Amino acid sequence: MNTHVKIAPTDLSRRSFLVGSAATGLVLGYAAVPGIDQALAAPANFEPSTWYSIAPDGLVTVTCGKADMGQHIASTMAQIVAEELGSNWKDMRVLLASNDPKFNDPVLGAQITGGSWSTMMNFDAMSRAGAAGRIALTQAAAGIMGVPEGELVVRNSTISHPKSKKSMSFADIVKSGKITKTFTPDELKAIKLKTPDQYTMIGVSVPQLDIPPKINGAAKYGIDVMLPGMAYGKVVTPPVRFGATVKSVDDSAAKKVPGFIKAVTLDDKTGSTSGWVVAVANTYANARKAADALKITYDNGPNAKLSSQSLLDEAKRLQALDDSGQFFVKDGDTAAAFGTAAKVMEAEYTTSINIHAPLEPMNATAEFKGDILHIYSGNQFATRSGAIAAGAAGIDPKFVVMHQMWLGGGFGRRLDADMMVPAVQAAKAVGKPVKVIYSRENDMTMDYSRPLTFQKVKAGLDADGKLIALNHDVVSAWPTARWGIPDFLTPSVDKKGPLDSFTVNGADFFYSVPNHNVRAIKNEMAHTATPSGQLRSVAPGWTFWAVESMIDELAHAAGKDPAQYRIALLDGKGKNDGGAQRLRNTLLAAMGMAGYGSTKLPKGEGMGVACVSSQERATASWTACVAHVAVSPSGEVKVKKLTVATDVGMQVHPDNIRAQVEGAALWGLSLAMYEKATLKDGGIEQTNFDTYTPLRMSQTPDVAVNVIANGDKPTGVGEPAVTVIAPALGNAIFNACGARIRALPITAEAVKANMKA
Repeated sequence: MNTHVKIAPTDLSRRSFLVGSAATGLVLGYAAVPGIDQALAAPANFEPSTWYSIAPDGLVTVTCGKADMGQHIASTMAQIVAEELGSNWKDMRVLLASNDPKFNDPVLGAQITGGSWSTMMNFDAMSRAGAAGRIALTQAAAGIMGVPEGELVVRNSTISHPKSKKSMSFADIVKSGKITKTFTPDELKAIKLKTPDQYTMIGVSVPQLDIPPKINGAAKYGIDVMLPGMAYGKVVTPPVRFGATVKSVDDSAAKKVPGFIKAVTLDDKTGSTSGWVVAVANTYANARKAADALKITYDNGPNAKLSSQSLLDEAKRLQALDDSGQFFVKDGDTAAAFGTAAKVMEAEYTTSINIHAPLEPMNATAEFKGDILHIYSGNQFATRSGAIAAGAAGIDPKFVVMHQMWLGGGFGRRLDADMMVPAVQAAKAVGKPVKVIYSRENDMTMDYSRPLTFQKVKAGLDADGKLIALNHDVVSAWPTARWGIPDFLTPSVDKKGPLDSFTVNGADFFYSVPNHNVRAIKNEMAHTATPSGQLRSVAPGWTFWAVESMIDELAHAAGKDPAQYRIALLDGKGKNDGGAQRLRNTLLAAMGMAGYGSTKLPKGEGMGVACVSSQERATASWTACVAHVAVSPSGEVKVKKLTVATDVGMQVHPDNIRAQVEGAALWGLSLAMYEKATLKDGGIEQTNFDTYTPLRMSQTPDVAVNVIANGDKPTGVGEPAVTVIAPALGNAIFNACGARIRALPITAEAVKANMKA
């Protein structure tokens, strides 16, 4: 069994945790600085990597190394710190981190926001940061007040001694300059954290710290950046998604536009863009006019004749080859099991190209100050984005400073840094800061989209209808392989080389199947023609579409209720112990909340179930859905209600979790029924929301959420509910009208064509 990526443990032997007085107050963080021994002796004289600081006025500022795109992760990090620190919530503030390596994720070793990893992977580190601060403050307060440290109580940013009625605020202690406590790595690891029954902050829906500045305009997004002397850039993109080159640029008409400065043809050695030109002018309006006036001729390159059908045909060709791809799972002997099976079933499942389309369009502002390149943008992968910007500028990445902004939506789109390339090269060409803002059309047609996928599933049942063998082939572009980061790839179990597990995660499910193969196959044609990215939910958004649809098909073939069929498969045997039980319980919770099986539905209505272990097997959240639909004779589907249950372990902020699950469910509904992009002549045909049609408010059904919080380690909530919706809907449609749908998005035409007579 494989995991998605090699996760490096925190190197506490090298990066000591430091607590001490500094000029700006109490500073806490991990540090890897020269002369660490001397620094420990005089903590006031160094600046460690900062997770949070306490100023002399008592304000606690938490530095968030994660991108905050509306999911309130900065507030969550602050809430975890505040729980162990003992601070008052009104004293908490948040700050978004730069790309300084000192702000790298404690577990991943890089600044990346995705995979629903943020809370689960940072909970322990931020808790220990808070606890260490409390211990240091308490020790200093005991010395100042002349009382035993063990008799002190920390609450609401105040340390008090009940016996003597003495007390000191955090501000008083910081101003005293008496904080000298340091922690060795072993001492940090040995700190005894609170148990859930002791929590006073975690599990409470405190006010989100980012809401007031977003309301009053203090929170700055990338599109808000204004620099002295700044110019604006508007990109002109070629008619094909990737592979074009610019043959000539005629800027004679653009020169007549007031404020026009220059047309810059990108020379992008990073491979993020191809065939792009950026028109630079004194205002964005003039940059747009100049861009429209440019006459550009292209060589459209090798992908100019490709279409969605081309990519699908190639996927089917590759899947039919016995030696294609690499194995992600190879358990038992499926060939032998199929030979003895009482029944063998096969099905093909497809998903279309999908576009991120965050409401804040892609943007970046670049400024050179001497040898230093400053980038102002909201991004989800500062470590890689800084390297992309450096590559575009032709400089060492150590000379790039990333100024992280608030994100007006991300969903995986801002894991990529293509918007930085035109800003950097334009700023370099004109000798002044340049802000580049994509039009909606630029972003739609040049998105790092969710790839078109083709999956074939073959399953074998014994005489009792029990699943004994399953082969699952997944063919797609490989988004993570495009990054060129070896540690984000996974060794194949057949030793044929690394594979992109972000294209097959979820296929390694928690059902007990003795013979199980999963093959990851790279569609090189799609990989080149439609450079793909990580769209919210990534592989489980398509793998569970196939898995959970096929499980339903098998249940019906065996003459068994689909929910009960799943429960029997979730027996927790062997490697599935623990996870299977949690998933089964979650499915039961969703069934109970929805009234599944307890009510006779009218003709044309049906309920369907699905349960998933998204995002990845090693970092799973347990999520189940019961979808209730009504299907008309025309094939039109009305989604009446989605009931979603999710086991999140420990919930930090209940309201936020519920909001995330609701949003994820609606995102999943949108992908399942409304969103589709198509490739024609090498280019994406849909250019705006008139042709690419996400879920509208009028199409939104009731969504009921059951959050299971059992005090276990926290799991992720941003993505899992996305992945459970499509199969639950497909299964509900079958139960309503007998139409088995195997392609996303689900259309009325497909439903009607597959209805039982």
